[in-house]
Amino acid sequence: MNAISILFINEEQLHRFAAAFAQCLTKGDCVALEGDLGAGKTSFARALVQSLQPTPDDVPSPTFTLLQTYPVQLKHGIAELWHYDLYRLKNEEELEELGLNDALEHAVTVIEWPAIAARYLPSDTLYIRIDKQQDEFARLWHFSYPSRWQHYFDILHTQGWISQ
Repeated sequence: MNAISILFINEEQLHRFAAAFAQCLTKGDCVALEGDLGAGKTSFARALVQSLQPTPDDVPSPTFTLLQTYPVQLKHGIAELWHYDLYRLKNEEELEELGLNDALEHAVTVIEWPAIAARYLPSDTLYIRIDKQQDEFARLWHFSYPSRWQHYFDILHTQGWISQ
């Protein structure tokens, strides 16, 4: 696994990064978001979705519904983004009811609180852990990824998001 960390100092910076990152996504990508309540998982997912919509629409948190799906425009055509929040899930059997296997195969999948689904996630899942900092909004984002994602991070590096 490869790893990098990026410090985001405000929500605007995070939204700009999410928009740049979203342009790299393709069907079959899985992004697992970990972090405390209020760390910014939903904010990131919302910014991803909105940056991939021709006209940004309301993107509610799936906290109570567990899943929200969105049509999105990827660089290779129209697809769906499935946004899961598994915080309230009680057992793994519920994952099948939520269509996780279909999402992983046919959509871009973003999962908040992925621990309960860990054994179902592809080996090439991108894991992002978000750590709150002392500043009100500042967050340190830790990205852990297999080599398949390296091209994405090379693109983000050329855009100035990552210094090496």
